Amino acid sequence: MKKIHLITGASSGMGMEFVRQLKGSVNDEEFWLIARRKEKMEALLRQEGLRGRAFGLDLTQTESFQEIKQALALEDVRIITLVNAAGYGKIGDFKDISEKDALGMVDLNCRALLAITKLSLPYLVRGSVIYQFASVAAFLPQPYFAVYAAGKAFVLSFSRALNQELKRYGIQVVAICPNPVETEFFQRAGVEKEVNLIKKIGMEPKEKVVATAIKRAKRGKDISISHYTAKTIYLISRLLPHGFVLRMEEKFLRSKV
Repeated sequence: MKKIHLITGASSGMGMEFVRQLKGSVNDEEFWLIARRKEKMEALLRQEGLRGRAFGLDLTQTESFQEIKQALALEDVRIITLVNAAGYGKIGDFKDISEKDALGMVDLNCRALLAITKLSLPYLVRGSVIYQFASVAAFLPQPYFAVYAAGKAFVLSFSRALNQELKRYGIQVVAICPNPVETEFFQRAGVEKEVNLIKKIGMEPKEKVVATAIKRAKRGKDISISHYTAKTIYLISRLLPHGFVLRMEEKFLRSKV
């Protein structure tokens, strides 16, 4: 039986950081990495001295799921860790965001995460952990970041509900809700002015985000929030009427985007 860590978005950013931090606890497991840039993942495996496979796949394309499904079925594997880190966002007025980008965010941030989680379930065992990347944006609707925030709200809700369902099998799900992190995300997010606006709520290092998530999983928690600003926004989302917060957000952001 082969034990594996299955990680999406592994060619950069949070997915790559999970590879590096999980490496320290490896006990003969393999790393199966999924992203569009196969050569970067192959280089990562070599650099870190890890055994595994690199799947060069675009998870917005449904045929990618079938390839992963077939690969899992062909080998006697058990998934010890599943990390759904693939995702991207576009900042700006919804009417100005292309249909391709709007649907692409839903396809990658929600549909792909759901599909990878679903096809992985038969291979999870007691003690397995699923890490799902949500965001501080999951806590409240966000004008000018509407599709991304809505998608991350889906990830947060789905992950916490799934965690409750899987508890009886000894499988844990952790929704990770970081502040903006300095990764390649911002190369796709929007123009410089819009990106700088998002960064103002407080950046945090990817190393801290991943380390905190792993610690939270060990403590049996279903949500990981590592930045004080994110914790504040979470409390605001619980205490203040969303209509009031939305009006304040829109008023502030309208002149900035």
